[in-house]
Amino acid sequence: MTEVKATKTQIILGFATIYLVWSSTYLAIRFVVETIPPFMSAGIRFFIGGMMFFAWAKFRGAESPKKKHWLPAALVGMGLIVFGNGGISWAEQFVPSGLAALIVAVVPLWIVLADWIRPGGTRPSKVTSLGLALGFLGLLLLINPLNISTGGSIDPLGALVIVFATLCWATGSVYSRYAPSPKSQTMAVGMQMTVGGAVLILISALSGEFTTFAISQVSLKSFLGFVFLTTIGSFAFGVYIWLLKASTPAKVATYAYINPVLALVLGTVFANEPFTLWTFGCSLVIVTAVIIIVRSKKQSQAIKQDNLSLENN
Repeated sequence: MTEVKATKTQIILGFATIYLVWSSTYLAIRFVVETIPPFMSAGIRFFIGGMMFFAWAKFRGAESPKKKHWLPAALVGMGLIVFGNGGISWAEQFVPSGLAALIVAVVPLWIVLADWIRPGGTRPSKVTSLGLALGFLGLLLLINPLNISTGGSIDPLGALVIVFATLCWATGSVYSRYAPSPKSQTMAVGMQMTVGGAVLILISALSGEFTTFAISQVSLKSFLGFVFLTTIGSFAFGVYIWLLKASTPAKVATYAYINPVLALVLGTVFANEPFTLWTFGCSLVIVTAVIIIVRSKKQSQAIKQDNLSLENN
């Protein structure tokens, strides 16, 4: 990947963008789905965002995608956008945004496993295996299916959907590394978002969201959240791609364990979401596991290339 020159101030602003914007997308999703159906809202904003990336790539002189690129883009879009982000949007009707972000933090764990089981994959090191075990323990304690602590329990179906969403995201991310794609990363992302958004709109229509939805029911908070996700949220993804060239992948990967903590704080402050001692303990376990995995030398390259987080939510 070609490096770009950037000032220290520009890099600081870039990191501030992916930290603050991406961590706030979970709260924005919660506000959106309060009055706008989840598949409809996710589908429309990803379709618009994808077209924006597509248009920007063409403006920068990118070649038009070939026919052979569309099927892989559709498969990646299904994993990342439809099952990944679509699942998150649906689940946040029942799961607090901060806890959703914390569950999503386990994406690096799935990426390591997906990269291991693929043909010719990389076997996790002992340190990485420790991180995997610790991460899944933290996730199990957070979901708390056995009601070990009355201070920590979340909607089981919603939590399961988010876990499935993270698995789909990780699988799609690993596949995207080896799938045929255009030379332009921006073009590839635009294709994935556009296809994924179109499929989500179709799912919304088939599930009856369009027939039960009325524009008059949309609250100002939901509308502003939708605009934020469609515009600033998409812009933040572009900043992420730029940072990968202007900084080092190791530094950029720090968002994987910083954003969940910020999302928990934002949910507590702005949405009065519960933050218990149990949640705090689980968050420490999960974030520690993510730090171990992201910093593990043997698995670091897969994480740094693939873990785009569900953040461009």
